[in-house]
Amino acid sequence: MTKSTPSSGNVVWHHAAVDKKRCEQLNGHQAVNLWFTGLSGSGKSTLAHAVEERLHELGCRTFVFDGDNVRHGLCDELSFSIEDLHENIRRIGEMVNLFLEAGVIALTAFISPMRRDRQRVRDIIGDDAFIEIYCRCPLEVCEQRDVKGMYKKARAAEVANYTGISSSYEEPLNPDLILDSGTRPLYECVEAVIQFLRERKVVE
Repeated sequence: MTKSTPSSGNVVWHHAAVDKKRCEQLNGHQAVNLWFTGLSGSGKSTLAHAVEERLHELGCRTFVFDGDNVRHGLCDELSFSIEDLHENIRRIGEMVNLFLEAGVIALTAFISPMRRDRQRVRDIIGDDAFIEIYCRCPLEVCEQRDVKGMYKKARAAEVANYTGISSSYEEPLNPDLILDSGTRPLYECVEAVIQFLRERKVVE
């Protein structure tokens, strides 16, 4: 885990007595980040919430960071420019890091189209805690699922820099887990994630 350097030289990191290890012991599981990435419509949010439900049944402490929800508060002033997309993901990485310090399993559902941004989150929270899950889904299937009508607007040039249409998506090179969310049933994807977490000893 790396900590960014604040702009002011008068800020010193305070080390809490109740640290991550003690929180993990209390919660009975490791604190990790499940980073769901993929095109809009690939099923990231649906899968993240379904996995959270399953983890909740197992007695885990969890929180889902959803791309749209974060835009309503923490990042409400950011646009969809390249610069602001970088900043959006950076803020999420720092917020996730705080939740991990509390021993929580943080699930994040973001398109996060650029590899450099996903790598930055990995650098912030640490390689062991960052689990990259690629929701692989063909563009045509994502467009068929276009519940918000954004692909249609992007095709009509009403929306600029839309990932998959006017802006590229950089597929993960070595994701921890690949789920064919365009063809595989939701329950199978959920169980694949839970099985992966058990193999990694995150949960029992």
